[in-house]
Amino acid sequence: MKILIDRKWKKGTYTIGIAYIDGVRFSETMEDKDRGLSDDMTETEIKAKKVYGQTAIPTGVYEIKLTYSPKFANRIWGKKYKGLVPSVEKVKGFSGVRLHPLNTAADSLACIGFGKNSKIGMITDATQYYYRLMDNYLLPAVKRGERIELTIK
Repeated sequence: MKILIDRKWKKGTYTIGIAYIDGVRFSETMEDKDRGLSDDMTETEIKAKKVYGQTAIPTGVYEIKLTYSPKFANRIWGKKYKGLVPSVEKVKGFSGVRLHPLNTAADSLACIGFGKNSKIGMITDATQYYYRLMDNYLLPAVKRGERIELTIK
């Protein structure tokens, strides 16, 4: 399965993108500020430009795995999946990057949220989009033994 996030609107403190799953538009996305990082940069270069908690992950290709998150296991949306939350693997210069419900970049810490960009500077309906992402795409892909690939451009 392939997820593509096309970063469209790069603002002062946040980034709005469009998410596609296997080529079909799924939702808009919310991330921290895009500071021009890419996965072809060295970790030293990335860390020099990164502002902790305020920087979107580098553009590139990543694997998504469902892993247990003690931080999110007790959230209503986390309980539904027994604490399994999509993890973005091997992000150079970052750790703990996940896909989860969020509304603004302040909720992000480099993580990515899915929803509707119906208000300036935020996404709405993030929990409903998260359930759709998990139930209709990620969990079935894992059950089929598919690799889940995330591309950010």
